[in-house]
Amino acid sequence: MSEADAENVLIEYYRRYVGDPDRTIDVYAGFGLFSAGIALGVIGVVVFLYSATLDPTALSTYAVREVAAVAAAAGLPALLFGIVVLLPVDRRMLYLAGVGVAITLVGTAAFTWAYPRNWNVVANPDYSAQIVAGYTLGLVAVIGATGGALAAHRVERVAGGAVEGGASEAGSGAAEAGGGSGSGAGGDGEAVTEESVRADIERELSDAELTWGGVERSETRRLELNTSAVDDADVDAEKLAGSATETRTTSGAVNDAVSELKGLQGGDVKTDSGQGTDDQAAKLRELREQQRKEAEEADEDESVVDKIKGLFG
Repeated sequence: MSEADAENVLIEYYRRYVGDPDRTIDVYAGFGLFSAGIALGVIGVVVFLYSATLDPTALSTYAVREVAAVAAAAGLPALLFGIVVLLPVDRRMLYLAGVGVAITLVGTAAFTWAYPRNWNVVANPDYSAQIVAGYTLGLVAVIGATGGALAAHRVERVAGGAVEGGASEAGSGAAEAGGGSGSGAGGDGEAVTEESVRADIERELSDAELTWGGVERSETRRLELNTSAVDDADVDAEKLAGSATETRTTSGAVNDAVSELKGLQGGDVKTDSGQGTDDQAAKLRELREQQRKEAEEADEDESVVDKIKGLFG
């Protein structure tokens, strides 16, 4: 197809509504027959309306009506045949439509021969029924070919669209699987490897917001400590483990807590105390008596030491 044909309006319309033409002659012939059929139909209607304004008994009125009938009878099959020619259908449909058009033309010629003396009359032989039957047979053939062509074209477009959609989905899937990182199938037709597919899937999933049962993913932070320096140092593990020993007190009294604290620090041992005021006072007196006795014993020891020093002095 030449460059001038590519810029032609008819070719552009054909590509938009039908597809790429096989031959340029089919486009021009189809549009020509279609346009001629419309024009003949319009002429037939206008001329018939004009004949209604003339004298019905005049011979010229019959001539005008004959022109209107011939134009309409030729215009309808021409229009339908143009559709069959335009569509890229099987040649059998084209042949069937051509035979039908030929029969309608024969019927139209028979109409011009029989009209008006042998058309719908009583005195002379009437050939109107035979002519109408033959014309109708040819018109039915053209209509059948046109309907078959339209149905076949529709099926072909739907099937082609499904194939193209499947091919595009397959191509996009392959591109997403191997074309993202460049490690899969590239422009040189390399095969997609399993490693590249896994890498692309992991990359895409890392950026995806996944949920489990409609629960949003929790945004948490994990703190990691580097203990290599502590592990390498000379640390007494037994002392470190013993320092973490937990000591609990079951008494709520302040004295018990203080006593246990002194015990942990290596001081005084825990001393039990009574719960009542009298018990506490008795314990206090015993403590003072013990301290007094210790003081007297210390004084006696000092006096004995002084005496011994006096003897030797």
